[in-house]
Amino acid sequence: MGTTTRFALAGLVALAIPVATAAATSPAAAVAVKGAMTVKRLDPSLDAIIAPGTKIEKLATGFTFAEGPIWYKGRLMFADLPVSRIVAMTADGKHSTLIENSGGPTGPSTSGFKGSNGMVADKDGKILAVQHAGRKIVKFGDDHVMSTYLDRFEGKRFNSPNDLVFAPDGALWFTDPPYGLRGQDTDPAKEIKFNGVYRYKNGKLTAVIKSLPRPNGIGFSPNGKILYVNNSGPAMALWRYDVAADGSVSNGKALVSYPGTADDVPDGLKVDASGNIWASGPGGIRIISPQGKVLGQIVLPDVAANLAWADKGKTAYLTASTSIYRIKLAGAGQMPLYVYP
Repeated sequence: MGTTTRFALAGLVALAIPVATAAATSPAAAVAVKGAMTVKRLDPSLDAIIAPGTKIEKLATGFTFAEGPIWYKGRLMFADLPVSRIVAMTADGKHSTLIENSGGPTGPSTSGFKGSNGMVADKDGKILAVQHAGRKIVKFGDDHVMSTYLDRFEGKRFNSPNDLVFAPDGALWFTDPPYGLRGQDTDPAKEIKFNGVYRYKNGKLTAVIKSLPRPNGIGFSPNGKILYVNNSGPAMALWRYDVAADGSVSNGKALVSYPGTADDVPDGLKVDASGNIWASGPGGIRIISPQGKVLGQIVLPDVAANLAWADKGKTAYLTASTSIYRIKLAGAGQMPLYVYP
């Protein structure tokens, strides 16, 4: 999720023009599209990912800002971030509140983004979720009782963990921008001066990246050798890093720069089984090759925040501000390390 202005959809849909790798970081043009719900095909190779003629389905609406989705035990679970609840929805669009006050206790420094956000299943079958108000990562099972999993780095409280993913080697990675803090970087409650990307494995927590101003969505290539991070601003870009066996990163660069300064900022991302990155950003969700070529763009009438794979990767569920959408794939998404279908 991005700044507090994200509730007002700018109405800009960015048409990312396919470019060669050398020019992949050049911003693309933006055109206004109102109420659109379509797949824009920018490269013929998209046909093997999303078949021509595939329709986008709108399954449910009426949420405040839907985020952090995961397919888990036959249902889509997602956060309604500003109202601090986790919702469960079946494939037919029927939904109900699963957990109230999912973002943890609020305080004087809590922003309007007080809820929980990203979720991922752990190897024990339970769910790890990030909390903005609580400024921590929590774990819960079928009883929906949340307990603290991680809440500090070197004795200092996190800013407001945002998204998380297990790498193929079993390490947990997560981003920690300041969006849950009312004053963000200048808030007196902010204890960690940078906005980090962290790795947690074998009881050791490491701040791997400290240089991104607003790290948000996070994901890995199928082999775990490339890390992707969506940076929400001020320079909106999808970053990629080479990952060594010890979890250190190198050769960081902006793979794609997003156009404009829209309220609709880079947010969540997922990677498919072929290594393409499905990244939210101004105007929708782009499908980007590992080389940085934009193959296509899913355009929705709402601000696209994130997505989750289901049905062995053959279905993508999209969370987009007030609504939940679904699209079937010709290819397949890369399912999370731990899957409980």
